[in-house]
Amino acid sequence: MGKYDFLIVGAGLFGAVFAQEAGKAGKSCLVVDRRSHIAGNIYTKEMEGIQVHAYGAHIFHTSNKEVWDYVNQFAEFNRYTNAPVANYKGEIYNMPFNMNTFHKLWGVVTPREAREKIEEQKRSCAVEHPKNLEEQAISLVGPDVYHKLVKGYTEKQWGKRATELPSFIIKRLPVRFTYDNNYFDDSFQGIPIGGYTKMVERMLEGVEVRLNENFLEKRSQYEGLADTIVYTGMVDEYFGYCFGELEYRSLRFETEVLDEVNYQGNAVVNYTEYEVPYTRVIEHKHFEYGTQPKTVVTREYPQVWNKGDEPYYPMNDGKNTELYKKYQGLAEKEGNVVFGGRLGQYRYFDMDDTIEAALACARENI
Repeated sequence: MGKYDFLIVGAGLFGAVFAQEAGKAGKSCLVVDRRSHIAGNIYTKEMEGIQVHAYGAHIFHTSNKEVWDYVNQFAEFNRYTNAPVANYKGEIYNMPFNMNTFHKLWGVVTPREAREKIEEQKRSCAVEHPKNLEEQAISLVGPDVYHKLVKGYTEKQWGKRATELPSFIIKRLPVRFTYDNNYFDDSFQGIPIGGYTKMVERMLEGVEVRLNENFLEKRSQYEGLADTIVYTGMVDEYFGYCFGELEYRSLRFETEVLDEVNYQGNAVVNYTEYEVPYTRVIEHKHFEYGTQPKTVVTREYPQVWNKGDEPYYPMNDGKNTELYKKYQGLAEKEGNVVFGGRLGQYRYFDMDDTIEAALACARENI
């Protein structure tokens, strides 16, 4: 086996972008991944002529034109706009929290009426300096929205009471006083026609990729193959959990083919009551305006992460942030290893964040 300039551990979005940039610079790369497929968590596979998001819904959105232009080199994007709805005990509400939501809750019609209602509810709870997610949510939208649309969903997602979660989590949910159901307010948004796997395949064209290969189990075999290793796996696992395990949340997916054209009328429906064990149902055909005679739906169940499970969401609370700093200190001393991506840097990345970080990493290291 020859020597490579870069060994990239992980064939997900971060690794694929880095490999693409290294290849353009004339560098040789080997990409290895423990899974049987490329594209990481944005992997899509075809079922009944429908591109199925195997690891949950992924809608590309960004306000960074450089990133948008970059991904459009590898895929043609459709005009899909993310407009999820929430189901609370059979009641349907628009997400994000907007005038449609407020009208359904309180019968208000104008933004002024909605603001007055929210302010009235906030005053009644008197949360001025939120210390946890529950207080943060109530300080943003009051108790009505919180109890119907936030509390149950969030506690299922994170496996903790809302009073135990940090306040910053809820800041990712926008509140708008318009009748616009677009969840994101970014300049660019869409789904790659034909799926994300096809997009990542184009990024990895000309790059040697080995699947079903666990780098950590074959570390001695792989470490000498390249001048630099780009590692996108779990940073604590890389160091043998020497300081203990970082916490994650995991997910379980139940996917089925249904013999009907249209199951729920929307790509994403959130189930916000705690008693429903899944957080959302995804009907994949709606991402590409499908007209197939059958449909494919996935129920998404949050679950506790245990060693060996797939880690999806870093638990970026105070305890885990301090633990990560210890691993970060080791990573900075690791010499020829660059740690990147959601697991390597123990932080939540949207897809555009991942691409931006990978491009920056490439500029610094190639």
